[in-house]
Amino acid sequence: MAVIHRTTLKPTKLELLTAWLPTRPWYAGGTATPELTKAGGFRLDDPEGEVGIEFMVATDTSGPAPVHYLAPLTYRGAPLPDADHALIGTTEHGVLGRRWAYDGAHDPVLLAQLLALFEGRTVPQAQSLTDTPDHEITRSYEGEGPLSVAAFSTTDTTGGTELTVQPGPARLQLNRVLQPGPLGLPEGAQGRVTGHWNLPDGTRAHAVFAVLR
Repeated sequence: MAVIHRTTLKPTKLELLTAWLPTRPWYAGGTATPELTKAGGFRLDDPEGEVGIEFMVATDTSGPAPVHYLAPLTYRGAPLPDADHALIGTTEHGVLGRRWAYDGAHDPVLLAQLLALFEGRTVPQAQSLTDTPDHEITRSYEGEGPLSVAAFSTTDTTGGTELTVQPGPARLQLNRVLQPGPLGLPEGAQGRVTGHWNLPDGTRAHAVFAVLR
C-alpha cells in the first residue's frame, strides 16, 4: 500500500511536467510555456512497495482553450536502468529524499500493474489519500488472461503512446490528450480503463485513459 506523505517536493511534479510536456510529439499546446494545474487522476500500488505509480491529469490553460494531458508517472528511489530517455526529472522529497520521476509508459512496474487493473487483479487508489479505493475508475477486459509482461516496446506518436507487449501480441494505447466522451469499449478493443478529472469550470469530466487491443 502506497503511503501519501504530506510534504514538499522541489521541484514539484507540475514544474517537471512544464519542461517535459512540450518535448512530446503528442503535445497539443502552442509556443507559450504551459500553465499547468493538477486536475485529477489515480494511483496504483506496487506490490513490492518500492515504486510510486500515479496517473495524473494535468490541465494546461496557456492557450485559448484548456488542454488536458494524461501523464502516467513512476517515482523511484534510484535510477531505472537503461531508461535515461524516459526520465522526466529528479526531485527532492521532504520525507523520502531524492526521487527519480519517469514517464511511466517506459516503466515495467507501471505497465504490469496497469495490465493487472485491466483484469481486475488490482484496485485503483485515490490520488491524494492513503488506502482509499477510487470507485470512479472503471475497467473492463474481454480477452483471455492472465496478462503479463515479459518484454515491451513504447512508441510516442502525435496521437498518444502505443505499447506492444509480449507475450501476446497485445497493443496498449494511452490517450495522452484527453477529451470527455463515451466510456464504452472502443470498436475492436479487448479492454479499457476510464478515469476522471475536474474541468476549469468545476465540473467533472470522464474519458477513456487506456485501451487494450
